[in-house]
Amino acid sequence: MTYVQGFVVAVPAANKEAYRKHAADAAPIFREFGATRLVEAWGDDIPDGKLTDFKGAVNAAPDEVVVFSWLEFPDKAVADAANEKMMSDPRMKEMGASMPFDGKRMIYGGFASLAEQGVSSGMAYVDGMVAAVPTGNKDAYRDFCRHHGAVLREHGAARVVDSWGEDVPDGKLTDFTRAVKATGDEKVVYSWIEWPSKAVRDAGWQKVMADPRMQREMPFDGKRLIHGGFRPILDA
Repeated sequence: MTYVQGFVVAVPAANKEAYRKHAADAAPIFREFGATRLVEAWGDDIPDGKLTDFKGAVNAAPDEVVVFSWLEFPDKAVADAANEKMMSDPRMKEMGASMPFDGKRMIYGGFASLAEQGVSSGMAYVDGMVAAVPTGNKDAYRDFCRHHGAVLREHGAARVVDSWGEDVPDGKLTDFTRAVKATGDEKVVYSWIEWPSKAVRDAGWQKVMADPRMQREMPFDGKRLIHGGFRPILDA
């Protein structure tokens, strides 16, 4: 199953093109190290939450935009080997010295795919989500994802991926654990939905929310789930 390295960062709105170029320059190196895909998605519909949200997750300032991005690898072994190479590769060190965003507030982690439905065939919009799930509810969460993913696909989603936190480090300023206020007996999960367009996404969500099959108890605290809509600026 796919292994995912997920990232969320706050980027100054004025640095959008510089950020896209920075990511595009790094993409060939990631592929060289074994990544099969790199996606960078620019915040478009990021709601404020009562307890948690994407903006708070990375302490985004008013002039910054939240970016949701991920790397896909064939498995964790390939991802771990890639990380070792990245740490010592002079090209990565050079790029790290000129990042168009505050890397100290970037949150990241490694996640094992729990449920994958559909096939990526070029997307124009992404819904990104992060939540905290009790460790003992892993199987129930997998079933929940498969059920909801099937409904989402029926209503227009091209691909739905849900992944389970395996290597989610603590950060000095920000991290995934604090982003969703995860407790010691919870795991962070990282998920996304790929849509062929924002119009299909908006119409799809209306149908999904009205679908009685979605009225199913969640095996996690939905009040701490963070979510938002993003426009891809790079899909390599």
